[in-house]
Amino acid sequence: MNADTRTDTGTDTHAAHVVVIGGGIAGLAAAHRLLSSGVRVTLLEATAQLGGKLLAGEIAGAPVDLGAESMLARRPEAVDLARAVGLADRLQPPATTTASVWTRDALRPMPKGHVMGVPGGADALSGLLSAEGLARIEHERDLPPAELGDDVAVGAFVAERLGREVVDRLVEPLLGGVYAGDAYRISMRAAVPALFEAARTHGSLLDGVREIQHRAAQQPETGPVFLGLEGGIGTLPLAVADAVRAGGGEILTETPVTSLRRVTREDRESGAGGTPVWEIVADGRPLLADGVILAAPAWSASALLAAESPAASAELAAVEYASMALVTLAFRRSDLAGRLPAGSGFLVPPVDGRTIKASTFSGQKWSWVSDAAPDLFLLRTSVGRYGEEDHLQREDSELVDVSLSDLGAATGLTVGPVASEVTRWVGGLPQYPVGHLARVARVRDAVAKLPGLRVCGAAYDGVGIPACIGSGRRAADEIIATAPLVPGTVRDGRE
Repeated sequence: MNADTRTDTGTDTHAAHVVVIGGGIAGLAAAHRLLSSGVRVTLLEATAQLGGKLLAGEIAGAPVDLGAESMLARRPEAVDLARAVGLADRLQPPATTTASVWTRDALRPMPKGHVMGVPGGADALSGLLSAEGLARIEHERDLPPAELGDDVAVGAFVAERLGREVVDRLVEPLLGGVYAGDAYRISMRAAVPALFEAARTHGSLLDGVREIQHRAAQQPETGPVFLGLEGGIGTLPLAVADAVRAGGGEILTETPVTSLRRVTREDRESGAGGTPVWEIVADGRPLLADGVILAAPAWSASALLAAESPAASAELAAVEYASMALVTLAFRRSDLAGRLPAGSGFLVPPVDGRTIKASTFSGQKWSWVSDAAPDLFLLRTSVGRYGEEDHLQREDSELVDVSLSDLGAATGLTVGPVASEVTRWVGGLPQYPVGHLARVARVRDAVAKLPGLRVCGAAYDGVGIPACIGSGRRAADEIIATAPLVPGTVRDGRE
């Protein structure tokens, strides 16, 4: 176990002890929440790096995010947590939110007035769709009333109602940017719940979208939709970890958990008699706890639950993941000389057959990026979607070359970078196919039968940062409220 992150010896060892397995943002949020209730917390992370897909790094000496680079501000959890750990003065909105879609051999303005790519009409889509595609939208009200059932794939349903072009040119790249997935498989109920509910109550999908737009106009949101952090979103988990340590929590990195089982302290072999506790074998050593929060990826949680909850384990084993890579490039600003278009970047529909699926012009999107390295221009591309992981087998240099080739075709960029960095996220994003929410409900029903155990993370309630934080907090609150956390049950925690 890596002991460089141990807490002070002044921790109250008579308090109930909860172990959090997984040091991504969900696990860190759970640990932070537990400490506010006076629970003694130990967080175990298998790797040397905290934060999961939130990773701060640098390129050519300039700070940059090598993972997620913004968080939804319209949900409160991430912003609240950032403020709670002292980052309020570093919250920063994008300098520009204007984006494009690179499709049909041109960069076209991202249309407004849609719900995750689903329009309320054809007016704003001229140029993005063909004449036939635009006409197809207008025929939607001639179709029989929509029927969704308990769930439906976003792409399949929208294609049926509005035509495939809407999906292929707009819905697919937008959803792909969130899930790195296939819109024709992704659950509408899980990924776009407002659209799902609107479509269920209207015979016309267009009417459903317009109702959502009308409600939004009646109660306009103030403030930015997204926020970043000066220094990078990757600094958030590090600040949360510091707050956990300061609150008396213990964080152990490079500490993989290999076993999880319900035992009694008096007879750990047979489980007979005495007070039941959880035994966690971490890095080959046993650790006892009153409660456990599993904040690990679905495949890892599945393995750990195999003995105690075969039903939950089987459901989690069926959760699929997409892998992707981020290619970060640094250019001399003087070399670009206005070669790149204005805006925050562009999305790329898979139907166009390109390798990259998006590019973010970090040097234009975030003021802190340009302020930290005024002589450099940083941008990044993303490569890889569900079912297209073969791209990740390429060498770093190949991914850089193909990114430059696509950037050149999209923008006319011909100069080379002064530095590059390739970050691979293997198994990075869980997929939310039709029926995903029902699967999550079955997992939680099975886990609820195990006293003192809860699960959280991107596989359950959403892949965005606020959703993951909310998932961690929910798990912590349920542990505190329902688990038999008897102070003094596990005083030392180690055998």
